[in-house]
Amino acid sequence: MTRRDWFGLGIAAPALAAPALMASAAPEQPCPTAPHRTKTAAVATVYRYNSHADVLIGRLLAGYSANATWAPSQTQVVSLHAVQVPANSDMSRDLAVRNGFKIYPSIRETLTLGGQSLAVDGVVFIGEHGDYPSNDVGQILYPRYELFSQIMDVYEESGRSVPTFFDKHLSYSWEKADALYRRAKKIGFPFMAGSSIPLTIRRPALDPPLDIPITEAVTVGYGPADAYGFHTLEGLQCMVERRKGGETGIASVQWIEGPDIWTWRDSAQGAWAKPLLEEALRLQPLPASPPIEVQAKQPVLFVLNYRDGLKAAALVLTQNAAGFSTVLRVKGQERLLSVAFVIGEPGLLHPLEHRPLPNWDGIGRCVDHFLATGEAPNPVERTLLTTGALAFCFQSKREKKLVETPELQVRYRGPVSSWFQTS
Repeated sequence: MTRRDWFGLGIAAPALAAPALMASAAPEQPCPTAPHRTKTAAVATVYRYNSHADVLIGRLLAGYSANATWAPSQTQVVSLHAVQVPANSDMSRDLAVRNGFKIYPSIRETLTLGGQSLAVDGVVFIGEHGDYPSNDVGQILYPRYELFSQIMDVYEESGRSVPTFFDKHLSYSWEKADALYRRAKKIGFPFMAGSSIPLTIRRPALDPPLDIPITEAVTVGYGPADAYGFHTLEGLQCMVERRKGGETGIASVQWIEGPDIWTWRDSAQGAWAKPLLEEALRLQPLPASPPIEVQAKQPVLFVLNYRDGLKAAALVLTQNAAGFSTVLRVKGQERLLSVAFVIGEPGLLHPLEHRPLPNWDGIGRCVDHFLATGEAPNPVERTLLTTGALAFCFQSKREKKLVETPELQVRYRGPVSSWFQTS
């Protein structure tokens, strides 16, 4: 039987061992066992095969295999609301029957289990995928702010809140993201957000020490500039936030696209990035020839100037199948630090066809632990800052110029432990 056959029967598939990956020494990070399963409500824009709802909530239903060891989920999904229910691809109704949770027609009822006040121990919110329009610069207008506001309404009216996970970036709009974050902080619930990239396997297992004097950084990613541009920025931010003095925010951003990228790279302004970009591309699963200037189809570059002087750039190979990699320059060190984030799609970095999307095992483990304990593995401010950086990059695209970002004075410290998978 295939893994999909097992899930089709509503049964958790047997554990599949992932091959060990050669990496620098890094301790395994255990996930403490909770005394009881966490009653959790799930809210998603859509629940179809291979959607974010499927690959995350599916692991909360059936377990996950982080660090090559299968573990049962500590989360009990008891209720779910899917905003959109496509006739030919919805999975939520069938899974509810097979797993014993209830489908509710509204977010309020999903959190209150049909009662008058909050009745669950945790909430998972996934505002990714579904049929939504895009704006003039290509941002998908997911109603994350509007939907999550309904969750916070229930918290405020109930006088109680619970650990809450928010998938990916907070909004396409900085104003909405900032308002959402400020309201969440005022309510005071344990808050985890972000994507799978910072928590997936790293090759090598690079976890820079806190207060390392990073001066320059380049990240390479792939896919649509909106959805995967956020992944690319997270691959950057989870590294540079560990620099000396902690994170203090971003002073300006600039969107550069097409051949203008190579012009910038070869200019005096972008010369610092050239060796880092070459190293980051070396870690990508791309052919050795022709040169990247020929291979790249409609590439996009985000140039980020941080408030403390850090120089950073993120290249998104929008039409190329590639992976995610980050390279750092450390003051006083000749050797560059580099890392690839393993996502495991066929042909991308490692052909783990028998372990589909292993990057979701890392975040599945961390969300499961977070819902049980309220201990977030990474600061939500990382997601706030990357959300803002991406939103202002799209503004730069619209205005065709560098954009100053005094709004992005986001201060925080990187986590002591990064919780990423090691195999």
